[in-house]
Amino acid sequence: MSPIDLGFTCALVTGGGGGIGKAISQYFIKKGKKVIIAGRTESKLQETAKEIGAAAYYVIDTGKVADIPPFIEKITGEHPDLDCLVNNAGVQRPLEIVEDRDFLAKADQEIDINIRGPMHLTLGLLPHFRGKRDGAVVVNVSSVLGFVPFSVINPVYNGTKAWLHFWSMTLRTQLRQGGEGKIRVVEIAPPTVATDLHRERKDPDDNKKENNPDALDVDEFMEEVAMRWEDGEETIGAGMSAGVVKQWYDRFGEFYEKKTGGG
Repeated sequence: MSPIDLGFTCALVTGGGGGIGKAISQYFIKKGKKVIIAGRTESKLQETAKEIGAAAYYVIDTGKVADIPPFIEKITGEHPDLDCLVNNAGVQRPLEIVEDRDFLAKADQEIDINIRGPMHLTLGLLPHFRGKRDGAVVVNVSSVLGFVPFSVINPVYNGTKAWLHFWSMTLRTQLRQGGEGKIRVVEIAPPTVATDLHRERKDPDDNKKENNPDALDVDEFMEEVAMRWEDGEETIGAGMSAGVVKQWYDRFGEFYEKKTGGG
């Protein structure tokens, strides 16, 4: 596989109606890939699919894991060429552990969408991906906050993204050691990006460039991600996140490889 070819022909992008999911979808389409977007809001998906030229869209709440098996059966039946999953759908909620009376309900939903959704989608699609002669790709969109949880207002989000980072590492290792190395696992760890992710904060624009010197706009973010993907990197940071990812692997990468036997 040539890294610049991206390693797939047809991608499913969750949370593809806007933000980073939409940007990833546009990048794939520019590279000549077939893209299917999925999300919770049909009107948004319909508009985005028409705008970017997506092949199809599906309405699904990935936090409702009981809906995932029939969704996988439907999408693989209608798009048997599917060979890439982008686990991008996610929610970030400001939560006060001591003061927020609805903490547990909000936290459970965040865990369902950010952890259980990607896990169930990935494991549900693995049998289909194993049948791909030329391999397949699983992409997990984590966060710089999964490496260093400095956004203390997001205690659950930080933890879910740390889980997604470690899930990506161990999934990659198990697949390689189990003879399934043709299924590639890519992790994208965004820094602060100017999307609507902070819409539930008191200041929903605190992730915009004019308010945050570390923020990237979506185009800047995708330009750097595309460059690193096409260079063959498997854990991709951008902006300030690139430095954090490098520091993390410089400190722990060799230790991990030694303890797990590589692969």
